[in-house]
Amino acid sequence: MARNQPVAADANAPPITRILAKFVANHPSRGWSDAVDHEAHRTFLNWVGCAVGAARHESAVAALGAVRMLQPPAQSSILGRSDRVDMASAALVNGITSHTFDFDDTHLKTVIHPAGPVASGLLALAEVTGASGRELIDALVLGVDVECRIGNMMYPDHYDRGWHITGSTGTLGGAAACARLLKLDEQHTAWALGIAASQPIGMREQFGTMTKPFHPGGAARAGLMSALLAKNGFTASPKAIEAPRGYAQVVSTKCDWNEITDALGQRFEISFNTYKPFACGIVIHPAIDAASQLRARGVKAEDVERVELKVHPLVLELTGKKEPQDGLHGKFSVYHGFALGLLFGRAGETEYTDEIVRREDVVVLRRKVVATPDESIREASADVTVILGNGRKEHVFVEHAIGSLEKPMSDADLEGKFHGLADPVIGKAKADALIAACWKIGGAKDVRALCEGARP
Repeated sequence: MARNQPVAADANAPPITRILAKFVANHPSRGWSDAVDHEAHRTFLNWVGCAVGAARHESAVAALGAVRMLQPPAQSSILGRSDRVDMASAALVNGITSHTFDFDDTHLKTVIHPAGPVASGLLALAEVTGASGRELIDALVLGVDVECRIGNMMYPDHYDRGWHITGSTGTLGGAAACARLLKLDEQHTAWALGIAASQPIGMREQFGTMTKPFHPGGAARAGLMSALLAKNGFTASPKAIEAPRGYAQVVSTKCDWNEITDALGQRFEISFNTYKPFACGIVIHPAIDAASQLRARGVKAEDVERVELKVHPLVLELTGKKEPQDGLHGKFSVYHGFALGLLFGRAGETEYTDEIVRREDVVVLRRKVVATPDESIREASADVTVILGNGRKEHVFVEHAIGSLEKPMSDADLEGKFHGLADPVIGKAKADALIAACWKIGGAKDVRALCEGARP
Protein backbone atom coordinates (compact mmCIF):
# COMPACT_ATOMS: atom_id res chain seq x y z
CA MET A 1 0.00 0.00 0.00
CA ALA A 2 1.38 3.40 -0.98
CA ARG A 3 2.03 5.68 1.96
CA ASN A 4 0.21 8.62 0.34
CA GLN A 5 -3.10 6.76 0.23
CA PRO A 6 -5.27 7.22 3.36
CA VAL A 7 -6.76 4.00 4.70
CA ALA A 8 -10.44 3.69 3.74
CA ALA A 9 -10.65 7.48 3.41
CA ASP A 10 -13.70 9.17 1.94
CA ALA A 11 -12.47 11.72 -0.57
CA ASN A 12 -16.03 12.70 -1.47
CA ALA A 13 -17.32 13.73 1.93
CA PRO A 14 -19.80 16.63 2.01
CA PRO A 15 -18.40 20.07 2.91
CA ILE A 16 -19.02 19.61 6.63
CA THR A 17 -16.77 22.47 7.76
CA ARG A 18 -18.58 24.95 5.51
CA ILE A 19 -22.04 23.60 6.40
CA LEU A 20 -21.40 23.98 10.14
CA ALA A 21 -19.82 27.42 9.71
CA LYS A 22 -22.86 28.66 7.79
CA PHE A 23 -25.18 27.25 10.45
CA VAL A 24 -23.30 28.81 13.37
CA ALA A 25 -22.85 32.20 11.73
CA ASN A 26 -26.35 32.63 10.32
CA HIS A 27 -28.88 30.74 12.44
CA PRO A 28 -31.29 33.29 13.93
CA SER A 29 -31.19 34.25 17.59
CA ARG A 30 -33.50 32.00 19.61
CA GLY A 31 -34.26 30.08 16.45
CA TRP A 32 -35.66 27.13 18.40
CA SER A 33 -38.55 26.21 20.68
CA ASP A 34 -39.11 27.43 24.24
CA ALA A 35 -38.35 23.88 25.42
CA VAL A 36 -34.91 24.00 23.82
CA ASP A 37 -34.26 27.43 25.32
CA HIS A 38 -35.28 26.20 28.78
CA GLU A 39 -32.95 23.21 28.42
CA ALA A 40 -30.13 25.61 27.62
CA HIS A 41 -30.84 27.45 30.89
CA ARG A 42 -30.89 24.11 32.76
CA THR A 43 -27.55 23.23 31.17
CA PHE A 44 -26.05 26.58 32.17
CA LEU A 45 -27.40 26.35 35.73
CA ASN A 46 -26.01 22.86 36.20
CA TRP A 47 -22.63 23.89 34.76
CA VAL A 48 -22.33 26.91 37.08
CA GLY A 49 -23.19 24.82 40.13
CA CYS A 50 -20.60 22.17 39.25
CA ALA A 51 -17.91 24.79 38.63
CA VAL A 52 -18.60 26.67 41.87
CA GLY A 53 -18.78 23.45 43.86
CA ALA A 54 -15.26 22.38 42.91
CA ALA A 55 -13.70 25.84 43.24
CA ARG A 56 -11.70 24.85 46.34
CA HIS A 57 -10.69 21.41 45.10
CA GLU A 58 -6.96 20.70 44.89
CA SER A 59 -7.21 20.45 41.10
CA ALA A 60 -8.41 24.06 40.97
CA VAL A 61 -5.61 25.18 43.29
CA ALA A 62 -3.01 23.37 41.18
CA ALA A 63 -4.36 24.76 37.91
CA LEU A 64 -4.41 28.31 39.25
CA GLY A 65 -0.87 27.88 40.53
CA ALA A 66 0.26 27.09 37.02
CA VAL A 67 -1.78 29.91 35.48
CA ARG A 68 -0.38 32.51 37.91
CA MET A 69 3.14 31.69 36.79
CA LEU A 70 2.17 33.24 33.45
CA GLN A 71 1.26 36.48 35.29
CA PRO A 72 -2.01 36.83 33.36
CA PRO A 73 -4.06 40.04 33.36
CA ALA A 74 -7.32 40.14 35.33
CA GLN A 75 -9.97 39.79 32.61
CA SER A 76 -12.38 37.03 33.61
CA SER A 77 -13.68 35.35 36.77
CA ILE A 78 -13.03 31.95 38.27
CA LEU A 79 -16.44 30.81 39.49
CA GLY A 80 -16.58 30.27 43.25
CA ARG A 81 -13.31 32.13 43.88
CA SER A 82 -12.14 35.73 44.15
CA ASP A 83 -9.48 35.15 41.46
CA ARG A 84 -9.55 36.90 38.10
CA VAL A 85 -7.21 35.85 35.30
CA ASP A 86 -6.97 36.20 31.51
CA MET A 87 -9.96 34.82 29.64
CA ALA A 88 -8.10 31.82 28.18
CA SER A 89 -6.97 30.76 31.65
CA ALA A 90 -10.48 31.34 33.05
CA ALA A 91 -11.83 29.06 30.33
CA LEU A 92 -9.29 26.43 31.33
CA VAL A 93 -9.87 26.57 35.09
CA ASN A 94 -13.68 26.85 34.95
CA GLY A 95 -13.69 23.95 32.50
CA ILE A 96 -11.59 21.92 34.94
CA THR A 97 -13.74 22.69 37.98
CA SER A 98 -16.99 22.02 36.11
CA HIS A 99 -15.84 18.43 35.49
CA THR A 100 -13.74 17.75 38.62
CA PHE A 101 -16.59 16.11 40.55
CA ASP A 102 -17.84 14.21 37.47
CA PHE A 103 -21.20 15.75 38.30
CA ASP A 104 -21.77 17.65 35.05
CA ASP A 105 -24.23 17.17 32.22
CA THR A 106 -24.23 14.21 29.82
CA HIS A 107 -25.40 13.78 26.23
CA LEU A 108 -26.17 10.09 26.67
CA LYS A 109 -26.03 9.10 23.00
CA THR A 110 -22.32 9.97 22.91
CA VAL A 111 -21.41 10.25 26.64
CA ILE A 112 -20.16 13.77 25.89
CA HIS A 113 -20.33 16.24 28.79
CA PRO A 114 -21.39 19.19 26.62
CA ALA A 115 -21.34 22.28 28.83
CA GLY A 116 -17.76 22.24 30.13
CA PRO A 117 -15.91 22.80 26.84
CA VAL A 118 -18.55 25.21 25.51
CA ALA A 119 -19.80 27.29 28.46
CA SER A 120 -16.36 27.76 30.04
CA GLY A 121 -14.88 29.62 27.10
CA LEU A 122 -18.14 31.41 26.40
CA LEU A 123 -18.56 32.92 29.84
CA ALA A 124 -14.92 34.02 30.00
CA LEU A 125 -15.24 35.72 26.61
CA ALA A 126 -18.66 37.21 27.36
CA GLU A 127 -17.34 38.77 30.55
CA VAL A 128 -14.64 40.57 28.55
CA THR A 129 -16.84 41.65 25.64
CA GLY A 130 -19.89 42.60 27.73
CA ALA A 131 -22.10 40.24 25.75
CA SER A 132 -25.76 39.90 26.65
CA GLY A 133 -27.21 36.83 28.26
CA ARG A 134 -29.22 36.15 25.12
CA GLU A 135 -26.06 36.14 23.04
CA LEU A 136 -24.50 33.69 25.50
CA ILE A 137 -27.48 31.32 25.44
CA ASP A 138 -27.66 31.44 21.63
CA ALA A 139 -23.97 30.58 21.40
CA LEU A 140 -24.35 27.81 24.01
CA VAL A 141 -27.14 26.09 22.05
CA LEU A 142 -25.22 26.30 18.77
CA GLY A 143 -21.88 25.27 20.25
CA VAL A 144 -23.41 22.23 21.95
CA ASP A 145 -25.11 21.31 18.68
CA VAL A 146 -21.83 21.35 16.77
CA GLU A 147 -20.03 19.42 19.52
CA CYS A 148 -22.66 16.70 19.87
CA ARG A 149 -23.38 16.30 16.15
CA ILE A 150 -19.68 15.68 15.59
CA GLY A 151 -19.85 13.20 18.45
CA ASN A 152 -22.87 11.51 16.86
CA MET A 153 -20.92 11.26 13.62
CA MET A 154 -18.03 9.33 15.23
CA TYR A 155 -19.43 7.51 18.29
CA PRO A 156 -18.75 4.80 19.39
CA ASP A 157 -15.69 4.05 17.19
CA HIS A 158 -13.88 7.26 18.17
CA TYR A 159 -14.50 6.61 21.86
CA ASP A 160 -13.49 2.96 21.54
CA ARG A 161 -10.13 4.03 20.10
CA GLY A 162 -9.41 5.66 23.47
CA TRP A 163 -10.37 9.29 22.91
CA HIS A 164 -12.14 11.14 25.72
CA ILE A 165 -14.89 12.37 23.45
CA THR A 166 -15.77 15.36 25.66
CA GLY A 167 -12.37 16.92 25.04
CA SER A 168 -11.90 15.78 21.48
CA THR A 169 -15.22 17.17 20.22
CA GLY A 170 -15.35 19.98 22.80
CA THR A 171 -12.67 22.02 21.03
CA LEU A 172 -14.97 22.28 18.01
CA GLY A 173 -18.06 23.08 20.06
CA GLY A 174 -16.15 25.70 22.03
CA ALA A 175 -14.78 27.26 18.84
CA ALA A 176 -18.25 27.39 17.28
CA ALA A 177 -19.77 28.99 20.37
CA CYS A 178 -17.04 31.62 20.73
CA ALA A 179 -17.15 32.38 17.01
CA ARG A 180 -20.88 33.01 17.34
CA LEU A 181 -20.35 35.28 20.35
CA LEU A 182 -17.73 37.24 18.40
CA LYS A 183 -20.22 37.55 15.50
CA LEU A 184 -17.77 36.05 13.01
CA ASP A 185 -18.98 35.58 9.43
CA GLU A 186 -19.04 32.21 7.65
CA GLN A 187 -15.44 32.42 6.45
CA HIS A 188 -13.99 33.33 9.82
CA THR A 189 -16.19 30.76 11.58
CA ALA A 190 -14.92 28.08 9.19
CA TRP A 191 -11.36 29.09 10.10
CA ALA A 192 -12.21 28.85 13.80
CA LEU A 193 -13.56 25.32 13.30
CA GLY A 194 -10.54 24.44 11.19
CA ILE A 195 -8.07 25.66 13.82
CA ALA A 196 -9.97 23.77 16.53
CA ALA A 197 -9.93 20.62 14.38
CA SER A 198 -6.15 20.46 14.82
CA GLN A 199 -6.51 20.40 18.62
CA PRO A 200 -8.48 17.33 19.76
CA ILE A 201 -7.81 16.87 23.48
CA GLY A 202 -8.02 13.92 25.83
CA MET A 203 -7.33 10.19 26.18
CA ARG A 204 -9.37 7.80 28.31
CA GLU A 205 -6.19 6.55 29.95
CA GLN A 206 -6.38 9.64 32.17
CA PHE A 207 -9.70 8.68 33.80
CA GLY A 208 -9.39 8.72 37.58
CA THR A 209 -6.76 11.49 37.64
CA MET A 210 -6.85 15.29 37.60
CA THR A 211 -6.05 15.18 33.90
CA LYS A 212 -9.56 13.92 33.09
CA PRO A 213 -11.18 17.25 34.10
CA PHE A 214 -8.32 19.01 32.32
CA HIS A 215 -9.81 17.72 29.07
CA PRO A 216 -12.94 19.94 29.02
CA GLY A 217 -10.87 22.82 30.39
CA GLY A 218 -8.20 22.38 27.75
CA ALA A 219 -10.90 22.06 25.08
CA ALA A 220 -12.57 25.26 26.27
CA ARG A 221 -9.30 27.16 26.11
CA ALA A 222 -8.45 25.73 22.68
CA GLY A 223 -11.90 26.56 21.32
CA LEU A 224 -11.71 30.13 22.61
CA MET A 225 -8.21 30.63 21.18
CA SER A 226 -9.33 29.16 17.84
CA ALA A 227 -12.10 31.76 17.57
CA LEU A 228 -9.78 34.61 18.59
CA LEU A 229 -7.17 33.51 16.04
CA ALA A 230 -9.80 33.29 13.30
CA LYS A 231 -11.18 36.72 14.20
CA ASN A 232 -7.73 38.14 13.55
CA GLY A 233 -7.34 36.47 10.17
CA PHE A 234 -5.54 33.22 11.08
CA THR A 235 -6.46 30.75 8.33
CA ALA A 236 -7.21 27.03 8.25
CA SER A 237 -8.13 24.40 5.69
CA PRO A 238 -11.69 24.82 4.38
CA LYS A 239 -12.08 21.03 4.71
CA ALA A 240 -10.40 20.65 8.10
CA ILE A 241 -13.12 18.41 9.54
CA GLU A 242 -14.04 16.18 6.60
CA ALA A 243 -10.95 15.83 4.39
CA PRO A 244 -9.27 12.40 4.06
CA ARG A 245 -6.48 13.64 6.35
CA GLY A 246 -8.76 15.96 8.29
CA TYR A 247 -10.04 15.69 11.85
CA ALA A 248 -12.86 13.16 11.52
CA GLN A 249 -11.17 10.58 9.30
CA VAL A 250 -7.95 10.71 11.32
CA VAL A 251 -9.48 10.24 14.78
CA SER A 252 -12.30 7.84 13.90
CA THR A 253 -13.00 4.84 11.70
CA LYS A 254 -16.67 5.82 11.65
CA CYS A 255 -17.71 9.03 9.88
CA ASP A 256 -21.48 9.15 9.43
CA TRP A 257 -21.78 12.53 7.68
CA ASN A 258 -25.57 12.38 7.83
CA GLU A 259 -25.38 12.88 11.61
CA ILE A 260 -24.10 16.40 10.91
CA THR A 261 -26.68 17.44 8.38
CA ASP A 262 -29.82 15.62 9.49
CA ALA A 263 -32.42 18.19 10.64
CA LEU A 264 -29.66 20.76 11.17
CA GLY A 265 -31.27 23.90 12.56
CA GLN A 266 -34.47 22.01 13.41
CA ARG A 267 -33.38 19.42 15.97
CA PHE A 268 -31.04 20.65 18.69
CA GLU A 269 -28.85 18.21 20.58
CA ILE A 270 -29.08 20.20 23.81
CA SER A 271 -32.67 18.88 23.97
CA PHE A 272 -31.16 15.49 24.79
CA ASN A 273 -28.92 16.71 27.59
CA THR A 274 -29.19 15.02 30.99
CA TYR A 275 -27.98 15.89 34.48
CA LYS A 276 -26.37 13.65 37.07
CA PRO A 277 -27.89 12.98 40.48
CA PHE A 278 -24.70 11.03 41.35
CA ALA A 279 -21.16 12.44 41.24
CA CYS A 280 -19.49 9.73 39.18
CA GLY A 281 -19.24 8.12 35.76
CA ILE A 282 -22.67 7.99 34.11
CA VAL A 283 -22.54 4.22 33.49
CA ILE A 284 -22.46 3.61 37.27
CA HIS A 285 -25.77 5.41 37.85
CA PRO A 286 -28.07 2.41 37.20
CA ALA A 287 -26.19 0.36 39.83
CA ILE A 288 -26.43 3.17 42.39
CA ASP A 289 -30.12 3.61 41.58
CA ALA A 290 -30.68 -0.13 42.11
CA ALA A 291 -28.82 -0.08 45.43
CA SER A 292 -30.85 2.92 46.60
CA GLN A 293 -34.06 1.05 45.75
CA LEU A 294 -32.87 -1.96 47.73
CA ARG A 295 -32.08 0.29 50.68
CA ALA A 296 -35.60 1.72 50.47
CA ARG A 297 -36.96 -1.86 50.66
CA GLY A 298 -35.15 -2.33 53.96
CA VAL A 299 -32.07 -4.23 52.75
CA LYS A 300 -29.18 -3.56 55.14
CA ALA A 301 -25.52 -3.75 54.22
CA GLU A 302 -24.66 -5.94 57.21
CA ASP A 303 -27.15 -8.59 56.04
CA VAL A 304 -25.68 -8.88 52.55
CA GLU A 305 -23.70 -12.03 51.71
CA ARG A 306 -23.24 -11.44 47.99
CA VAL A 307 -24.29 -8.98 45.28
CA GLU A 308 -24.67 -10.26 41.72
CA LEU A 309 -24.46 -7.30 39.37
CA LYS A 310 -24.99 -7.72 35.63
CA VAL A 311 -24.01 -4.78 33.44
CA HIS A 312 -23.04 -3.94 29.89
CA PRO A 313 -19.34 -4.72 29.19
CA LEU A 314 -18.58 -1.01 28.76
CA VAL A 315 -19.47 -0.44 32.43
CA LEU A 316 -16.62 -2.66 33.59
CA GLU A 317 -14.28 -1.32 30.93
CA LEU A 318 -14.81 2.22 32.22
CA THR A 319 -15.55 1.67 35.91
CA GLY A 320 -14.16 -1.73 36.84
CA LYS A 321 -11.83 -0.54 39.60
CA LYS A 322 -12.39 -3.09 42.39
CA GLU A 323 -10.15 -1.49 44.99
CA PRO A 324 -10.19 2.30 44.54
CA GLN A 325 -7.70 4.08 46.78
CA ASP A 326 -9.02 7.63 46.73
CA GLY A 327 -12.06 9.69 45.82
CA LEU A 328 -11.12 10.20 42.17
CA HIS A 329 -10.64 6.47 41.64
CA GLY A 330 -13.90 5.82 43.47
CA LYS A 331 -15.78 7.69 40.75
CA PHE A 332 -14.66 4.96 38.35
CA SER A 333 -15.65 1.99 40.48
CA VAL A 334 -19.10 0.47 39.97
CA TYR A 335 -18.37 -1.60 43.09
CA HIS A 336 -17.91 1.52 45.18
CA GLY A 337 -20.96 3.17 43.61
CA PHE A 338 -23.20 0.26 44.56
CA ALA A 339 -21.87 0.31 48.12
CA LEU A 340 -22.65 4.03 48.41
CA GLY A 341 -26.20 3.52 47.17
CA LEU A 342 -26.93 0.81 49.72
CA LEU A 343 -25.14 2.43 52.66
CA PHE A 344 -26.17 6.05 52.14
CA GLY A 345 -29.00 6.06 49.59
CA ARG A 346 -27.08 8.72 47.66
CA ALA A 347 -23.74 9.30 45.94
CA GLY A 348 -22.96 13.00 45.99
CA GLU A 349 -19.53 14.55 46.18
CA THR A 350 -19.41 14.07 49.96
CA GLU A 351 -19.58 10.30 49.40
CA TYR A 352 -16.55 10.39 47.12
CA THR A 353 -14.01 11.64 49.63
CA ASP A 354 -10.82 9.68 50.27
CA GLU A 355 -12.11 8.95 53.78
CA ILE A 356 -15.32 7.31 52.56
CA VAL A 357 -13.52 5.32 49.87
CA ARG A 358 -11.27 3.80 52.56
CA ARG A 359 -13.94 3.36 55.24
CA GLU A 360 -14.09 -0.21 56.51
CA ASP A 361 -17.82 -0.84 56.03
CA VAL A 362 -17.66 0.57 52.49
CA VAL A 363 -14.68 -1.63 51.61
CA VAL A 364 -16.34 -4.73 53.07
CA LEU A 365 -19.55 -4.19 51.13
CA ARG A 366 -18.00 -3.43 47.77
CA ARG A 367 -15.89 -6.59 48.02
CA LYS A 368 -19.14 -8.55 48.13
CA VAL A 369 -20.15 -7.20 44.72
CA VAL A 370 -19.55 -9.59 41.83
CA ALA A 371 -19.97 -7.76 38.54
CA THR A 372 -20.52 -9.71 35.32
CA PRO A 373 -20.51 -8.27 31.80
CA ASP A 374 -23.64 -9.07 29.83
CA GLU A 375 -24.09 -7.95 26.21
CA SER A 376 -27.87 -8.28 26.52
CA ILE A 377 -28.03 -5.44 29.07
CA ARG A 378 -27.95 -1.87 27.77
CA GLU A 379 -25.28 0.60 28.89
CA ALA A 380 -27.99 2.57 30.73
CA SER A 381 -29.33 -0.44 32.67
CA ALA A 382 -28.34 -2.75 35.50
CA ASP A 383 -29.60 -6.11 36.79
CA VAL A 384 -28.96 -6.66 40.51
CA THR A 385 -29.61 -9.66 42.75
CA VAL A 386 -28.68 -9.44 46.43
CA ILE A 387 -28.29 -12.66 48.45
CA LEU A 388 -28.88 -12.09 52.15
CA GLY A 389 -27.56 -14.07 55.11
CA ASN A 390 -30.86 -15.85 55.66
CA GLY A 391 -30.84 -17.12 52.05
CA ARG A 392 -33.44 -14.59 50.88
CA LYS A 393 -32.87 -12.91 47.53
CA GLU A 394 -33.85 -9.42 46.44
CA HIS A 395 -33.83 -8.48 42.77
CA VAL A 396 -33.92 -5.10 41.02
CA PHE A 397 -33.69 -4.34 37.33
CA VAL A 398 -33.08 -0.69 36.45
CA GLU A 399 -33.88 0.02 32.83
CA HIS A 400 -33.42 3.79 33.08
CA ALA A 401 -31.69 5.40 36.05
CA ILE A 402 -32.70 8.61 37.77
CA GLY A 403 -31.34 11.51 35.73
CA SER A 404 -31.83 9.83 32.36
CA LEU A 405 -34.01 11.28 29.58
CA GLU A 406 -36.74 8.85 30.61
CA LYS A 407 -36.49 9.82 34.33
CA PRO A 408 -35.10 13.37 34.22
CA MET A 409 -34.15 15.58 37.14
CA SER A 410 -36.70 18.36 37.62
CA ASP A 411 -35.84 22.04 37.85
CA ALA A 412 -36.27 21.74 41.62
CA ASP A 413 -33.90 18.75 41.66
CA LEU A 414 -31.30 20.81 39.82
CA GLU A 415 -31.66 23.64 42.30
CA GLY A 416 -31.22 21.21 45.20
CA LYS A 417 -28.10 19.81 43.55
CA PHE A 418 -26.81 23.35 42.99
CA HIS A 419 -27.24 24.19 46.68
CA GLY A 420 -25.43 21.02 47.70
CA LEU A 421 -22.47 22.06 45.57
CA ALA A 422 -22.44 25.84 46.01
CA ASP A 423 -23.61 26.48 49.58
CA PRO A 424 -20.32 25.31 51.18
CA VAL A 425 -18.40 27.62 48.83
CA ILE A 426 -20.42 30.84 48.59
CA GLY A 427 -23.17 30.42 51.20
CA LYS A 428 -26.89 29.71 50.79
CA ALA A 429 -27.98 33.31 50.24
CA LYS A 430 -25.53 33.88 47.41
CA ALA A 431 -26.38 30.48 45.96
CA ASP A 432 -30.08 31.43 45.93
CA ALA A 433 -29.26 34.64 44.08
CA LEU A 434 -26.96 32.84 41.64
CA ILE A 435 -29.63 30.25 40.85
CA ALA A 436 -32.08 33.06 40.08
CA ALA A 437 -29.49 34.76 37.87
CA CYS A 438 -28.89 31.54 35.93
CA TRP A 439 -32.61 31.04 35.26
CA LYS A 440 -32.83 34.63 33.98
CA ILE A 441 -29.55 34.76 32.08
CA GLY A 442 -31.28 34.71 28.68
CA GLY A 443 -32.77 38.11 29.44
CA ALA A 444 -29.73 39.69 31.10
CA LYS A 445 -28.21 42.82 29.55
CA ASP A 446 -24.74 41.41 30.20
CA VAL A 447 -23.25 38.48 32.10
CA ARG A 448 -20.94 40.40 34.43
CA ALA A 449 -23.42 40.62 37.30
CA LEU A 450 -23.76 36.84 37.29
CA CYS A 451 -19.98 36.43 37.41
CA GLU A 452 -19.79 38.84 40.33
CA GLY A 453 -22.52 36.87 42.10
CA ALA A 454 -20.42 33.70 41.92
CA ARG A 455 -17.67 35.15 44.11
CA PRO A 456 -17.41 33.85 47.70
